Amino acid sequence: MDAFALARPSRRSILAGTAALIAMPSVLRAQTRELVVGGAAGHKPWVEQIVVPAFEKKYNCKVIFEGTRSLVNLEKMQKNKDRQYMSVVQMDDPVMILAVKEGLLDPLTPAKAPNMADLLPGSTHMDGMWANYLQPWLGIAYNKTAVKAPPVSWAELFDATYKGRVIIPSLQNTEGLPILFAAGLLTGASLDAAQKDTDVGFKKLATLKANLLTIYTQQPQAYNLLEQGEAHLIGPAMSSYCLERKAAGAPIDLAAPKEGVFAMPSGIAVIKGAPQPELAFAYVNELLGAELQGKLAGPTFSLATNKAVPKPEGLGADVKIFQIDWANVAAQRNDWIKRWDRDMAI
Repeated sequence: MDAFALARPSRRSILAGTAALIAMPSVLRAQTRELVVGGAAGHKPWVEQIVVPAFEKKYNCKVIFEGTRSLVNLEKMQKNKDRQYMSVVQMDDPVMILAVKEGLLDPLTPAKAPNMADLLPGSTHMDGMWANYLQPWLGIAYNKTAVKAPPVSWAELFDATYKGRVIIPSLQNTEGLPILFAAGLLTGASLDAAQKDTDVGFKKLATLKANLLTIYTQQPQAYNLLEQGEAHLIGPAMSSYCLERKAAGAPIDLAAPKEGVFAMPSGIAVIKGAPQPELAFAYVNELLGAELQGKLAGPTFSLATNKAVPKPEGLGADVKIFQIDWANVAAQRNDWIKRWDRDMAI
């Protein structure tokens, strides 16, 4: 009798082995594929309540979501470059650019993520290194008791009616950058021109100083002032933060100026050298699909990037959505902040 015959299991041994596996579910759990995703701490509730159950069921796997900040995720990727343990990252676009420069991302392709073909223009960046799956939008937040009619233009931030009642974010905050571009738009510049030559924007912003109550780096303090009525307007204001406060009962709302609103960056990418790469690309593909984005746009108060998903409530079909050139931001931001600190001190 040869070795293969000796090694061939009997029917009795197979049944015994099956019974042993049933008796020891830990063995099965140990064999379950795991996908580790790094993202923002604030995303943890909807990722774990909406995304994870659907993905785990469809792909028969386990998803572990590590919620932190984009820069912390970047540090993890850098430290583990030779042996990554995370497979996917959900990070802000400016941090994605840094990850690309360090060769930390594996490009997305339509073959690996077919839903890329259904994304709105401007949703995929740097030859597919990452894509946007959801985008909070920036408008003007206002206290509904103090401001009876919703603001209709970015110009209202500059209106003398609001002297000492306006709050804006610092340029150190990602959501603060578009105030510079909005100021440029009000001078008649195109968005492209306002981003590349910010001199007109800075000169326009200087005329806003009389209206400023404060410039914030921390959102909670700013919104406390708005909700108490000490501030009347915050702009730019992020939909995912402002509308969540509104939903919780705060007397505030968010207006979309007639010039347009700005889309904020929420990127998703596969890490180069990731464990479970096929599962990683599948996760990205699901986040780019209409089914999941349709479920997420409402709870996250964000714009979907899939063409098949309508704009959220509060944004008319004709509202223009500005996409920011984040590569340009990365190249010039340090210089802008230096000028900001010099020109906008109050």
